[in-house]
Amino acid sequence: MEETEDFVGQGPHPVDDGLYTEPTKKRRRSDRDQRFRAFPSVEQSALKEYEKLESRTRRVLSNTYQKLIHSVFLDDSIPNGVKYLINRLLALIEKPSLDPIYIGLFGSTGAGKSSLINAIIQQAMFLPVSGESICTSCIVQVSSGSCEQYEAKIHLLSDQEWKEELKNLTKLLHRTEELDREEADAWDRDDAMEEAIWKLQMLYGNGAERKNYEELLRAKPKGKIPTSRIITLKAEETIDKCSVIWVISDIERVSGGRAHEDLLNESIKACQRGFCRDIALVVTKTDKLHLPEYLRERKVGNRAIQSQREAILERNGVIKLQKNRILKEKLKTKLPMDSKVLEASDLVYTVSAQEYWQQALLTEEETEIPKLRGYIRKSLLDKKRRMVTEYVTEAFGLLLLTDSFNCMENLPNEHLCMSGLRRFVEEKIQLLEKAIDQCFAHMERPLQEGVRNAKASYRRILGACLVRSRGNQGFHQTLKAVCLKNGIYASRTLTRIDLNEAITQPIYDQIDPVFGGIFRAGKPTGSALLPHVEAFKHSLQEKMMEIGVRSGWKYDSYKKSFLIQEISAILGGLEGYILRKKRRIYESLTTSVQNDLKPCYEEAAQIAGKKACERMKDVIRRGVDQQVAEGMFERAQERMQHQFQQLKNGMTEKVKGSIATMLTLASSQGDGLYKELADVKSEYKEMEKLHRGLREVAENAVLRRGMQDFLLKMSPSKGVPPKA
Repeated sequence: MEETEDFVGQGPHPVDDGLYTEPTKKRRRSDRDQRFRAFPSVEQSALKEYEKLESRTRRVLSNTYQKLIHSVFLDDSIPNGVKYLINRLLALIEKPSLDPIYIGLFGSTGAGKSSLINAIIQQAMFLPVSGESICTSCIVQVSSGSCEQYEAKIHLLSDQEWKEELKNLTKLLHRTEELDREEADAWDRDDAMEEAIWKLQMLYGNGAERKNYEELLRAKPKGKIPTSRIITLKAEETIDKCSVIWVISDIERVSGGRAHEDLLNESIKACQRGFCRDIALVVTKTDKLHLPEYLRERKVGNRAIQSQREAILERNGVIKLQKNRILKEKLKTKLPMDSKVLEASDLVYTVSAQEYWQQALLTEEETEIPKLRGYIRKSLLDKKRRMVTEYVTEAFGLLLLTDSFNCMENLPNEHLCMSGLRRFVEEKIQLLEKAIDQCFAHMERPLQEGVRNAKASYRRILGACLVRSRGNQGFHQTLKAVCLKNGIYASRTLTRIDLNEAITQPIYDQIDPVFGGIFRAGKPTGSALLPHVEAFKHSLQEKMMEIGVRSGWKYDSYKKSFLIQEISAILGGLEGYILRKKRRIYESLTTSVQNDLKPCYEEAAQIAGKKACERMKDVIRRGVDQQVAEGMFERAQERMQHQFQQLKNGMTEKVKGSIATMLTLASSQGDGLYKELADVKSEYKEMEKLHRGLREVAENAVLRRGMQDFLLKMSPSKGVPPKA
């Protein structure tokens, strides 16, 4: 059964029994100042101004909502226009302040992910890391694939491991007894000690930090510890939700290791099917360098290296150039040439969390931690600016219309104007449908070529997946696990196996650049889909302006503004709908193949006994051969094309329904149904001021940014040499 999706918080909402539900109270923001501390003063000012605009807008909307509710509460027959307004007001009031920005950090165990996060957020012991006086108290294993859920297994320490950990914790805490008063005060502020206290209190309760090792051994923990020492968590959040992906690899493994290459490939796929717009390789632990060995193997530069610091900076520069070139070439083969990620100045960062704290060899800037932190801040500030701008603008349009319902006069040619606008919208929707068909038609040829390539190469690819250089020893159980999971097996130690993805890869190799081109942002030409939606929006808005001026709408200011803003809100929701559907379309090839091969996987999984591994392989090979002969790859092509058709139908139906409702509402003034509606003129005027304030906030932010850049250039501290 085809799954359907609706806009989230956009467009008209169905009226139900919850019509008169009180909006959720404004969330507490006591931690706002704490959050702002991560930003320079210039950005703090901009954030505070945007939050003030948003807060005041919510207050105006809440006041308007309450007035409307009280004015119609006793009325048995509520006009559709009022129902629309009440639901739209409630949706805006309940709209989240800011959706999270998901930044995915992916890397092997020990690559330095925790240390990197600690440095970025400027909290040395926020996440426990190995190699310190306090080691991590659990190991977290996360397994994921192309599925709706991921699974995290937390492996708790054994009794013996915890006893050793407990001994170290109590030893650390009771060292203060050997120090004098001055030293003890200084030690009390140490992050390691605070971490030790927190661990003991979490497990044994308040006051545990004052007990010795023997007392704690006899104490009973607060919570129940599972006998298996494993806690399993499952949830729906995947790599596809990340808008930014950083692949983490330490300096010693970035040149010869395969793990980060596999992660980069997965990240590129996330760009195709998910929300990811930016990818970078973050090379960690760059302070680790054995100078004599580096000088012996050095192949770049003519000048002599005088110090460890010079060698680190030179090596960082070389790695940046090499990996940036390799990564860019890899991205070019999979993504459209005008993709935003290809325009990024930094695809590779060379960082050192340890030097960020110590600065014995490198300056803070040379560790590149501030650069990553600045990237996050800029992303958050830009998203907040866009969100508040859209929010205030949408609220203003809604208040314009609400205030207009108290205006009873109607022009003779009003009906004629709206009829003409409806015909224009119908014509433009037909043109949009044709544009969508043209965009999706670009997939036909690469799909056909990909199917031909897959049919010619599937035996070779499958053979490579089923053969192990060391024979079948130990592979029997792995292959059984692959079959039990319908062709997919993810392991902590082995390379991920996905037979369905492997044999469909020749199709993806052909379609990837075209697929990415369809869902990219850009000029409204060629295969790009979203620019056609944007052009459709502008054509409607221009027509509304033209009709309003030509026909002399008496309430021209409110009607034009409302129609224009509602079009933006409706089509803004449409963009989100497209991006959510994108993943299902992209994965339809492997999903189709997996469904067709499921019977042969089930048959192979039942095999046991002598030479079971070879017999399982034979079943899989015969099953794939049979399905290919019966048109497996052609069916996968048809299913992807069907998914594209479903997306087109969903887009046009949502546009037709939402715009029809909006136009009906806009033409309903003056019919005598709203004479008892509450007066919201004061709220409208306040909203008008807030709308004007948007431009002032933006202009002030630009001025402050310019001043900050000027001061940074003039700063005498720039270029200060590192500590000895």
